[in-house]
Amino acid sequence: MQKLYSAANLQEAHLIKGMLSAAGIEVRIFNEHLQGGLGEIPFSEVYPEIWLEDESNAARAQCILADYERPASLASRRCRSCGEDSPGAFEICWSCGRPI
Repeated sequence: MQKLYSAANLQEAHLIKGMLSAAGIEVRIFNEHLQGGLGEIPFSEVYPEIWLEDESNAARAQCILADYERPASLASRRCRSCGEDSPGAFEICWSCGRPI
């Protein structure tokens, strides 16, 4: 087993686990139940950690994490249906309601 990532919280750990599982990469979450010990245990020790079951998947897992951590582009996009510009974070055109 190999440590892959320290998540900010349990929700993020499960989100990343789901992304990796969907790619066929088996992982385990450690420190899942330590959040209640915060204060008694140093905060750096209670972060949920994601560990790879098979270390040969490390490169693929790192690519998935890099995509996860990359900020979304906020450049505007032109709607294919009506030609209106919409903010880059939009997936539905604000003008016509169709997918961009």
